[in-house]
Amino acid sequence: MSTSSVLPASVLALLNGTSGSSASSASGASAATGSVGGSTGGGSLSQLDFLNLMMQQLKNQDPTKPMDQSAIMGQLAQFGTVTGINQLNTSFSNLSAQLVSNQALQASSLLGHNVLVPGSTAPLAAGGTVAGGVTVPANANNVTVQVVDASGAVVRTIALGSPAAGVANFTWDGKTDAGQAAAAGTYGIVAAANVSGQGQQLATLVSAPVTSITLNGSGGGLTLHLAGLGDVPFSSVQQIN
Repeated sequence: MSTSSVLPASVLALLNGTSGSSASSASGASAATGSVGGSTGGGSLSQLDFLNLMMQQLKNQDPTKPMDQSAIMGQLAQFGTVTGINQLNTSFSNLSAQLVSNQALQASSLLGHNVLVPGSTAPLAAGGTVAGGVTVPANANNVTVQVVDASGAVVRTIALGSPAAGVANFTWDGKTDAGQAAAAGTYGIVAAANVSGQGQQLATLVSAPVTSITLNGSGGGLTLHLAGLGDVPFSSVQQIN
């Protein structure tokens, strides 16, 4: 009869996920204690295996040297903790998959709509316009947006005044300050304001239509393809028009 006060080392090694010789020893221990139905095989123990092995130990223990009850409960608690963590990981994986699915459903409604995303350049088509926004802090006034060409020259200045804190939208009609149509191409967008008495450059946003949506694998989220701007993550969207 066994004189050990705790589970065999081979069983503990198997519980800890070791393989090779430890797994072989555990197999021998299982054979020595009889059938332990419910085994998952492949060098792993199920909760039923664990309880069956424990019952076999209790049946074959030395009456003069019984097993330590606190050790038994400690081992059982450890096994329950590992099982709980695995179940928690599975639950989080399922929740993540659901969130991505819901996000994809929401994003699909964006097809064909214009969205505002962070950006400092915008494409101008021949005879077209450019829409965008400026992130305005509190106490800002004299907010202006400048459209600059590839050489850095200011093509158009748009005054927004003193809008409320938040996103202030603007539209460039595609014309220069002289009233002439600007050439098609990519232009820079620069915004500035007087904030609490000091000049400050502001973050700019650019509007573009959503032409397609890509669902990234491995929980990578969603990617929106915007006409003229390329791919941007769904999380970058600041406003939907």
